Amino acid sequence: MKRYFITGLLIWVPLGLTAWVLKFLIGTMDQSLLLLPDRFQPEQILGMKVYGVGTILTLLVVFVTGLMTANIIGQKLLSFWEGVLWRIPVVKSIYWSIKQVSDTIFSSQGEAFHKALLIQYPRKGLWTIAFMTGQPGGDVANHLDGRYISVYVPTTPNPTSGFFLMMPKDDVIELDMSVDEALKYIISMGVISPNGNNKNFTNKIDSEKK
Repeated sequence: MKRYFITGLLIWVPLGLTAWVLKFLIGTMDQSLLLLPDRFQPEQILGMKVYGVGTILTLLVVFVTGLMTANIIGQKLLSFWEGVLWRIPVVKSIYWSIKQVSDTIFSSQGEAFHKALLIQYPRKGLWTIAFMTGQPGGDVANHLDGRYISVYVPTTPNPTSGFFLMMPKDDVIELDMSVDEALKYIISMGVISPNGNNKNFTNKIDSEKK
């Protein structure tokens, strides 16, 4: 009896959580329909509420925005718009702070969240997975001797919260593991093991034991 119940849970829990996440994402993106006049609302036209129309609209707007700003005219319009925001005191600080973070994370040329690392944290002898986010800058770099990197240590099972550390580059191990694999490993609390073993990890532990 217990075995059958657990087997049922293993089937329905992932399906239920997946449906809940999708419903949340679609419901959030459907809020874009509020920008349309009432007479253009799908509910007014069709006489019923249709989920997913706002999601399609949101994705379409994002795609068209990227397409328009990929040329010279779009870049000039974007520069003009950012110039307007730059003149608004409070908006300027919020917008540019968020823009710097998003540019760093989503840029294909940046280093942020492109490398999974193995570090000793919170003390020597305990290992955890972290992500490289860049290098220390500003006055902080003037007080650090040697080569340091900035890392983000996510918490389990919620990787959206975590800790920011600056560590010597020689104290971290670059894993032969994609960021997606590392996130699955973290979220599953180590249950879902990535394919293959990292030889550097084994060599590092063996050398420390000696």
